[in-house]
Amino acid sequence: MKNKFSLFIIVIFFSFCFVIFYKGLNIPNNYTPKVEKKKNIPIFKAKDFDSNNYINSDKIFEDNIFYIVNIWASWCVPCRTEHPLLMQLSKNQSIKLIGLNYRDNFNNAKKFIDEFGNPYSRILIDKDGILGVEFGAYGVPETFLIDKNKYIIKKFVGPINQEIINEIKLIIK
Repeated sequence: MKNKFSLFIIVIFFSFCFVIFYKGLNIPNNYTPKVEKKKNIPIFKAKDFDSNNYINSDKIFEDNIFYIVNIWASWCVPCRTEHPLLMQLSKNQSIKLIGLNYRDNFNNAKKFIDEFGNPYSRILIDKDGILGVEFGAYGVPETFLIDKNKYIIKKFVGPINQEIINEIKLIIK
């Protein structure tokens, strides 16, 4: 009788563990950071990719239009995937694309742009990654939609896709 009771307890224990682990597998583990609505863009001074001169953020975001800040790097594989969509988006006159080259080797970044094309109206160099953190980035690629009032109104973590492009087009109409 003692053996049957022990066997019963062991079966109940393993059944309980199985149910817990099985339920745990169905819970998504994707971390999506919460972004507060209408966050101010950071005030900064960054080095321009083309001229190698420093430029203030108020000179970058001076027009009364929508902006997209895309954080990218030549070593980032998903950045290569999203690049054709950025090229497509750069043809839209209602928006300006600003590239933020994140923790990258300048020569590799230059080769990347020469090979795939330049969708950006301006590229900024973020050699140490501080500017990306000021924007609220966790890695590359990340994309920020900035409205006419210079507020970050939307953040896209990971590579953009056609669905995100369509969402951006709806917002900027």
